[in-house]
Amino acid sequence: MQKGTHCKYFVYLSYNGTNYHGWQVQTNTLTVQETLNNALSTMLQEEIETVGAGRTDTGVHASFFTAHFESLNDKLDRDKKWVYKLNAILPDDVVINKITRVSPDSHARFNALSRTYKYFISKNKDPFNREFSYLLYGQLDVNRMNKASLLLYDYTDFTSFSKLHTDVKTNNCRVSLVKWEQTGNQIIFTIKADRFLRNMVRAIVGTLLEVGRGKLGIDEFRKIIESKDRSQAATSAPAHGLFLTNIEYPNPG
Repeated sequence: MQKGTHCKYFVYLSYNGTNYHGWQVQTNTLTVQETLNNALSTMLQEEIETVGAGRTDTGVHASFFTAHFESLNDKLDRDKKWVYKLNAILPDDVVINKITRVSPDSHARFNALSRTYKYFISKNKDPFNREFSYLLYGQLDVNRMNKASLLLYDYTDFTSFSKLHTDVKTNNCRVSLVKWEQTGNQIIFTIKADRFLRNMVRAIVGTLLEVGRGKLGIDEFRKIIESKDRSQAATSAPAHGLFLTNIEYPNPG
């Protein structure tokens, strides 16, 4: 490698989003991206700026997240000591799982084929899980929620479930997997799509919960999607029950 040439790396991480205002760097507030940038810059003794695979909202967690960055160091993926060093610098709620060298044209965001989110609901109070699931008493009709969820396959414009006044050019997304599952006292919602809008998953979950409570019919859920009006959908489900769990790439590292 020529002197002064930058190498590009993917970093694979997990984080508890409780103490963070989401992934993306913001002024005067703590974010995961800023925390990672600072740790990498300290370890490598050069200014590092990461590019994440997407955004997560305030309080949302990620059991699987990717970002890329460039460095003059060409040995980061050859020795596990770099992962250990980085984890020693980072706070306990952010963990690096792997660093992989990638081609110069690789991009954590633009090369991603899909993202998968899971939303966790607990029907019983659990002191060991309160940060990671939404405690919800009362009966939910999971079958009705599943039937309504299938309607998401029929549409691509999800304006009704998007935060207003965002800077995206389109509100179109293609959902490829959606399902509700109940295991014991836990109900889990899974959704996979090529991209997601700001607040989209939580808005969908909040609206489908109204279907499960019997306050919304399945046809009404369809009308909410077709309205392309956020005010027609229900209140978003709380952030702490949401996890980004997977990101797919054409050539996974």
